[in-house]
Amino acid sequence: MGLLAGLFLFVVAAVTVAGYVFVLRPSQTDVIDAEIPAGIAHGHDGRPAAQTAMFDAFRLIGDAMPASDKHTELRHVLVAAGYRWPSAVSVFIGIKVATALLLGISTAWASVYGQSDTSAAFLAMVCGLGFGYMLPDVVLGRMARRRVDQLRHGLPAALDLLVLAVEAGQGLDSAILDTSRGLRSSHPALASEFTQLQLELKANTTRADALRNFALRSRDAEMRKFANLLIDTDRFGTSLGPALKTHARYLRIRFRQMAQEKARKVGVKLIFPVFFSDLPICDSCHPWASRPIADDADEEPACALASPAFRRPFRSL
Repeated sequence: MGLLAGLFLFVVAAVTVAGYVFVLRPSQTDVIDAEIPAGIAHGHDGRPAAQTAMFDAFRLIGDAMPASDKHTELRHVLVAAGYRWPSAVSVFIGIKVATALLLGISTAWASVYGQSDTSAAFLAMVCGLGFGYMLPDVVLGRMARRRVDQLRHGLPAALDLLVLAVEAGQGLDSAILDTSRGLRSSHPALASEFTQLQLELKANTTRADALRNFALRSRDAEMRKFANLLIDTDRFGTSLGPALKTHARYLRIRFRQMAQEKARKVGVKLIFPVFFSDLPICDSCHPWASRPIADDADEEPACALASPAFRRPFRSL
């Protein structure tokens, strides 16, 4: 029975991973090759049949659930993670419901086959339902934070490309398009955002509104500063090249300071792990630390670390 329970849990985990790989995970080749980012493309063209079927199944489950006021915030988190489909919210809700049902049924089944009573099986099912319903939110939050980090790390390179394009005599719209093309191989996530920005500019959206939407999608302070810089430069008519150079220099100094700050925190964070890992050794060797050292002693210490060289620092204990 234990083998059957393990096999069932393995199948549940495999189905969950397949749902992520075939439905939610964005295609890197689509991001690199297509002019329009894959996250905002409509329809199911180019998708495998299995991926399309799972996509439709999760979407139907999500559409059957009642609407909530949190869907707007969920839409923003999905956009920050790179999923801009019109039905991305419904698909994600369907994945949450399916994961909750699978984990709830599997935990209840394992509890029943583990010879537990009905109350224990019901409690296990409730815990599985709650954990399965919250697990996709945790995964989505981590994916959004990871993508925001990717956008932030690619921003200095984007600024360098923008400076080259602007100093060569191009306008801001053309410079954004060339920058998105130049970042496809090294920073595909940022290239997708610049492509989305350029598409909004071509759709007769004002430059200020398009840049504000760009900052809202990224959900990062440095990206908001970059968008505000472009908005202020366009509003006041100042030169764009020197402003971009200054901001690129600021970003590199800022990233260097953040790296130095993290490096200086390592010593403080290692105090307690080193203390608690060395304390049992010191405690086990303490009886030999107070014992006098004899050169002709035939007695072997019980602790391998209780050598004369190790005992000398502990004589004062």
